[in-house]
Amino acid sequence: IKRAICYTLFGGMEKNSRNKHRVRGDINILLMGDPGCGKSQFLKWTEKVAFRAVYATGKGASAVGLTASVRKDPLTREWTLEGGALVLADRGVCMIDEFDKMNEQDRTSIHEAMEQQTISISKAGIVTTLQARCAVIAAANPVKGRYDPSMSFIENVDLTDPILSRFDILWVVRDEVDPVKDEQLADFVVGNHIR
Repeated sequence: IKRAICYTLFGGMEKNSRNKHRVRGDINILLMGDPGCGKSQFLKWTEKVAFRAVYATGKGASAVGLTASVRKDPLTREWTLEGGALVLADRGVCMIDEFDKMNEQDRTSIHEAMEQQTISISKAGIVTTLQARCAVIAAANPVKGRYDPSMSFIENVDLTDPILSRFDILWVVRDEVDPVKDEQLADFVVGNHIR
């Protein structure tokens, strides 16, 4: 997982074929797996080490919170534009935890940002395009709570093909039951909290 995150932090090469078709160089990752395996910790670690990073959680993230919103300024009474997490993470990384908890409409709103790395706005007389040139690292839990190796990846996750196609790396994190390793991990965690 750390290697994949490093790929995201350093990115790939953006390609622009004769100024007609731009292909993003940022690498998007989906961490999918059992609860309690440290997916959120990897996102928090990335937030600390990345030059520019914005952390959002799927439970509380809405389409406007991730993309942009238009609101009326109380002083000037004019419409203003406020960038969401993907705009604020421009030239950096946006981490979205609990990606599976977002509603489908909110996930659909980030399709453009993840592929074209822009966000088109047409609200309240404001028509513009905002830059969202950032990588996305998302963490999600399986449909049935735990990853079922007898099912395909698609069957384990409640995400649509269009959103899955925007991730370059799909990483499965499984909690393998091992009493010895589990006890060592518990001792390590308890030891760190006692200090």
